[in-house]
Amino acid sequence: MNRTMNRRSILKGALGGVAGLTLPPFARDAFAQASSQASPAVVPVSDGFVMLAGAGGNVLVRTASAGQVLVDSGAAEFTDGVLARLRELPGTGRVTTLFSTHWHREQVGGNLALGRSEATIIAHEKTRAHLATDYYLFGEDRYEKALPAAAHPAVTFFTGEQTLAGKERIEYGHLLEAHTDGDIYVFFRDANVLAAGDAISPLKDPVLDWFGGGWLGGRADAQEKLLKLCDEKTRIVPSYGPVVGRAELQAEFDMTRVLFDRMLDLVRKGMSAQDMLDAGLMKDLNRTFRDPYRFAYDAHKGYWAHHNSLAGNVL
Repeated sequence: MNRTMNRRSILKGALGGVAGLTLPPFARDAFAQASSQASPAVVPVSDGFVMLAGAGGNVLVRTASAGQVLVDSGAAEFTDGVLARLRELPGTGRVTTLFSTHWHREQVGGNLALGRSEATIIAHEKTRAHLATDYYLFGEDRYEKALPAAAHPAVTFFTGEQTLAGKERIEYGHLLEAHTDGDIYVFFRDANVLAAGDAISPLKDPVLDWFGGGWLGGRADAQEKLLKLCDEKTRIVPSYGPVVGRAELQAEFDMTRVLFDRMLDLVRKGMSAQDMLDAGLMKDLNRTFRDPYRFAYDAHKGYWAHHNSLAGNVL
């Protein structure tokens, strides 16, 4: 299955309603309470791991006296709060390694401060390219300015790698076109903690940055890949929303596959996004969407970007 979605400004939209997903109410409530605080809140994930919630995007922290490992750094306006929280944790704010799951600004806002403090930033090569050059925001009709060099990843890759934090294995790899063209996962295998970035979306409507290289087929492939990495005890950290488990990931993947198959059939019939909604695209899913048209429009645009690989009758 080799399939391929929208822009980050959509992430500023409100939460999508969760209907039939297995996300426990206490997890949703705990995340909502943490996110409502004035500064990032520390949410336990697993032994030696916490998540900073309410920083624009989630920041996963592997705490250790020898130094902290982060996945994403939050939005720029929360950098001072994130740094303050890190100083309160084991490792006292000395970040040795920072992974960026993709190049949207809610995930890389603290890169400049952490890069200047000599943390090694690791990301996909497409993320480096987007951070190093001005790039166009289709939905806002403007250019996002390049970040200073200290905010760029110093270590990049195209497929996947493995590194160590002490004796702990950290595996990371590309999630092709799941949300952007530079999505990655970071798997702390020994701790069984998996950072999935925006390849999953437990609370908000899934966002497909079709202008930035993401699409619904890529999202389905990415979620299938994540399912193969984890087991029933894996703690999965998204870019936004509470920590979830494999059951929640499976539920979202099942929905994504249904949407992919339905939309493929409707694209073959030449339907517009609104036509698809009228034809029942979102009928009987295991969750509801806050803005179904926004999702359908972005997913539809992604399909046409891959028309030459979908089927012989999609021209």
